[in-house]
Amino acid sequence: MTDTEIETKTKTKTDTRRLIVLDMAGTTVADGGLVERAFERAAERLGVEPGSADHAAKLQYVRDTMGESKISVFRHLFGAEDLAQRANSAFEQAYGELVDGGLIAPIPGAREAVEKLRADGRTVVLTTGFARVTQDAILDALGWHDLADLTLCPADAGGRGRPYPDMVLAAFLRTGAVADVRETVVAGDTAYDMLSGVRAGAGIVAGVLTGAHDRAALTGHGATHVLGSVAELPALLARSDQEREPGA
Repeated sequence: MTDTEIETKTKTKTDTRRLIVLDMAGTTVADGGLVERAFERAAERLGVEPGSADHAAKLQYVRDTMGESKISVFRHLFGAEDLAQRANSAFEQAYGELVDGGLIAPIPGAREAVEKLRADGRTVVLTTGFARVTQDAILDALGWHDLADLTLCPADAGGRGRPYPDMVLAAFLRTGAVADVRETVVAGDTAYDMLSGVRAGAGIVAGVLTGAHDRAALTGHGATHVLGSVAELPALLARSDQEREPGA
């Protein structure tokens, strides 16, 4: 019997991709540009003059690095660790205030997609580049604390957020949902989400067009698929499962 015949003979339904790692803001959560608004508040508190060239340059960097751990962004922008920590705290406070003001909502179909994925026997993990306090504020505002199997922020993965693979690998290790990291699916709206999934070895790295980056940026950073929104993910995975069935 050839290696191909052995692989076909031993392939079973358990080969389905059962670990799904989803980004939050821009992917499952619509925040209406709150990252930029919170940054502007934080920058002003640190003495960055609104309308100045310095302000414009820093804001552009925030836009360019959407999806990255926010403390990493502030370390780049402000240099000294104490300034970065102050900026990050001010940002998290400002973002939390905006969230409490009712300025976020689920991406249409996102809750239903997560519920469908879990009903299909998949494990769903929600990840973010925000600190835990902000992630919890979002979950509180949406009533999502029990929606997913697990939620992770950079601090839960040793402190490194995207584009590092750490949160995806933490989801892999902590859930034990799959035996092979290639059975993991990562979905997000930014180039950094794509890089994180690729670096973690995920079998499917799906970009969505509901957030920060366009199709070219997503495919250019490793997306295996580009979807209109996360609402399309359950159908994509159902097709993938069928294609992987013995004899398919």
